[in-house]
Order: sequence, then structure tokens, then C-alpha cells
Amino acid sequence: MSAVQIDTATVGPPTGGRPRESTAAAARRRLSRPWASLFAVVLAVLWTIPTFGLLVTSFRPAADINKSGWWTSFFDPNYTLENYQTVLSTDSAQSLAPSIMNSIVITIPAVVLPVFLATLAAYAFAWMSFRGRNVLFIAVFALQVVPIQVTLIPLLSLYVDIGVSGTFWAVWLSHTMFGLPLAVFLLHNFMQEIPGELIEAARVDGAGHVTIFFRLMLPMLKPAIAALGIYQFLWVWNDLLVALTFTGSSRDLAPMTVALLNLTGTRGSQWFLLSAGAFVSIIIPAIVFLSLQRYFVRGLLAGSVKG
Repeated sequence: MSAVQIDTATVGPPTGGRPRESTAAAARRRLSRPWASLFAVVLAVLWTIPTFGLLVTSFRPAADINKSGWWTSFFDPNYTLENYQTVLSTDSAQSLAPSIMNSIVITIPAVVLPVFLATLAAYAFAWMSFRGRNVLFIAVFALQVVPIQVTLIPLLSLYVDIGVSGTFWAVWLSHTMFGLPLAVFLLHNFMQEIPGELIEAARVDGAGHVTIFFRLMLPMLKPAIAALGIYQFLWVWNDLLVALTFTGSSRDLAPMTVALLNLTGTRGSQWFLLSAGAFVSIIIPAIVFLSLQRYFVRGLLAGSVKG
């Protein structure tokens, strides 16, 4: 046995004298090659051009938008803030200001509720023993394959029966239910990477599940919770189907996505305002993502390596 260990530990470099390269180092070297950098630059440019064109269009007058493409503005510049003033003014019929507040009111609870409930459920599945735990976890995981579209009509009927249809509660509950299966699965996998010795040490010191969860688990779960929160935030903020189904045509409840749909639908003559409205809707998600970016990256990398 010792001879095998010595042979394994003292394996020399391959023929030629060059040290053996790890998989991560090899991947890093390939990605840093000039052709890989060139491909990344080309891909970034192709991805950015439509967005840049939309940005330029948002500052052009309606007459210029109808007359020529956005690239012609570089040769005959004529920019204005009128489009943004229209979509942000509270006196305008096309104002998106109420919809921005509706999106915030919808998104915050629809992010906090599923993340908090998923954290509790993931801890129970990972560190608490009870009958049927594995079967229940598989059932929760299987809910991810259920298409959202097939649940909308039954849920709408249920909300009508209990009297919450046409309220924010219908949207909050729907996003919470749709987001829970994936959230539980991801947080459960992250929790299982935490060494069991930490949990046992806390139990020896007399800590119960509540103390372990709030004082031990939550601080270590910050990257995973932040990454999951960003995903859920972006999904809820950009959602149209759920919001359109459960808020209907009510302007008092309509979020940004529904308001933008109305600009291109019921007010087709005002379609040029879509460019300004689109960038208004991007501002808050961009702020959230940039402020939590470091946690997002750490959450994505969590559990990818051991040791």
C-alpha cells in the first residue's frame, strides 16, 4: 500500500521535462489566447450594437426616427430629451412613472418571500432529519419541469374564488410559487457544501436549529442568496406574462412591462417612446446588479471547487 502511495505521489513530469498542467490552468491559457480575445471582442460588439442603437434612438425626435435610421444621426446630429420627459412626466398620458412604482412594489416582495422561504426549506432538507425528506425534496425539484403557462388559468380561478384577483397579492404569490423550486434546489446544494463539523460544533455548544440557521448559516449563505436574489429580481422585473395575467388592464397595478406593451399596442402611434421607456426600465436592474456584482460572482463560483 505504501509503495502505491509513493509511486502515485512521485509521478514525474511527462516526457520532455515539462510539468503537467492542471485542467484549470489549461482552460485559462486557452481563453487568454489572441483568437479567443478577438472572438470575445467581436461577440461583445455584435451584442452591444443593437442596444447602442436603441440608446441613440431614445434621444432622437420622433420626426427623425420616422425618417431615417439611428446611424444617420452621427452625420446630422439632432438630439433631444423630449422622449424621456414624456415617459417620466406625471402629466403625460404615456407616463411610465406610476408603472415604475408598481414594478418596485411587485418586485421587492416577490424577491424577498421566495428567497427567505427557500432558505428555510433548504436548511430543513440539508440538515434536519424527518420522514419522507428525500421524497419531498424530489417532489420540490420536479416542480421545475411544470410549465408556468399551464398553471395560469387554474391559479387565476383560485385567486377569483379567494378574492385576491386583480391585486398585488396575486402577483406576489404567483412569483413566490414559481421561484421556490429552483431556489430551494440551489440553496440546498450550497448548504450541503458547508462542512458538517461546523454544525456539530454548534450543537455541542448547545445551539438549536434557529441559532444555527440565523447565526451560522445566513452569514455563509450571503453570496448564494445574493446570486439567487439577482436572478429572481431580474426575472420578476422583466416578467410580462404573469403580470399581464393577474393584473389585467388595470393601470393602477400595471408594471413597466405591461406599460411598455401598451405603448406599442393600444398607442401604436407612440411607438418611438419605446426606446426611452426601455432604458428607463433598465436603470434599476442595472443598479441592483452592479451593487451586488461581487456577491453574484462569488455565488456562481460557490461549490464549484472543494478544498
